[in-house]
Amino acid sequence: MSEKEYVLIELPNGIRVIHKQVSDTKIAHVGIMLDIGSRDETVEEQGLAHFLEHMAFKGTKKRNSFHIINRLESLGGELNAYTTKEKICFHTTLLDIHVDKAVELLADITFNATFPEKQIEKERTVILEEMSMYQDTPEDAIQDEFDEQLFPNHALGRNILGTEQTVNSFTRKNFQAFLDRNLNTEKIILSSVGNYPAKKILRLAEKYIKAIPHKNHTPQRSWFNDYTPSGKEIKKPVSQTHFAIGLPSLSVKDENRIPFSFLVNLLGGPSLSSRLNLSLREKHGLVYGADASYTPYLETGQFVIYFATDPKNLKKSWQIVLKEIENLKTRPLGNLQLHKAKNQIKGQMALSEEYKNAIMLMMAKSQLDLNKVPNLNTVFEKIDEITSSKIQELARTCLPIEKMSSLTYSSEQ
Repeated sequence: MSEKEYVLIELPNGIRVIHKQVSDTKIAHVGIMLDIGSRDETVEEQGLAHFLEHMAFKGTKKRNSFHIINRLESLGGELNAYTTKEKICFHTTLLDIHVDKAVELLADITFNATFPEKQIEKERTVILEEMSMYQDTPEDAIQDEFDEQLFPNHALGRNILGTEQTVNSFTRKNFQAFLDRNLNTEKIILSSVGNYPAKKILRLAEKYIKAIPHKNHTPQRSWFNDYTPSGKEIKKPVSQTHFAIGLPSLSVKDENRIPFSFLVNLLGGPSLSSRLNLSLREKHGLVYGADASYTPYLETGQFVIYFATDPKNLKKSWQIVLKEIENLKTRPLGNLQLHKAKNQIKGQMALSEEYKNAIMLMMAKSQLDLNKVPNLNTVFEKIDEITSSKIQELARTCLPIEKMSSLTYSSEQ
């Protein structure tokens, strides 16, 4: 995506509007993303950002929950939201002839939510059920618990869903106070992708968002800089052994973020031809799947390898993982290997461009994090510049085994 392929406009209140016009669709993808997340909560507020995301659908100054849900779904559209460590996003997908309704509704739930007390009580139960669901899914639960292990006593380590105690404590005043403390209109993006000109989405933004008062509250995010490796084993009612290992990693603005993403993709990306999948699954038949992931944050990041296997195969599986990491450090990639790996990640990135909702979300996040939208050709050029020696250097500096933490879920029997 080149800069000429999107239009960026800033409203007087600081809210930015970004639009990419595409010609091969009748669908509009629109979202409002706030640079506020679970890391902006106090210890007592753990889970509040996620709860607030839920409550935005439960009532505004002019709509009840039924009217919010029915507004776009009655038109065949979809309305959704999510919360991460650093972002809250409300987004919708619907026929582009109804894009005005999308912008109006998104603005309404984002800026005019009333957090009705009766709805808070109902949604409290829903979120507690959501927490139970995750706890019953070990591959999800281990990631949440591993976050806490990697970032102990820090907001990045806290569960986005919160705890039963905190979720049960929230009142309307908590939601309003959280917004009053953290809302910064200069850190809000209205993002749009569809077959209509930028002037249309700007007109809608001026109609529904321009009047939002300017606010510049800046979250006081504490930097994470106190990591100590640790190993934990927890007994769970599981038949397989679930294993996670990793460490804090590169930040979203680190100059090595793209080559490190390339390395992680090579090691354990989504393809079945990743090194971990080829070794653990295809060659030895020890796992159903294995993956390596990299999540960058403002000042740090997170690298994690995860797999599940029969308890008797854990040691062998771990030895294979160690070997693959060691190979990245000691065995330079041949020209053909490097070429194939570059083509693979380029293809994955190009395919993601086909998902226009993902483009809309990516544009918003990139503007908030980097103040720009990545140019796909420029990213491809950076990938082409990656050398075998660079991969070895990053493997040595970013994947030190002695500094990794591990978490194991093993059977109670």
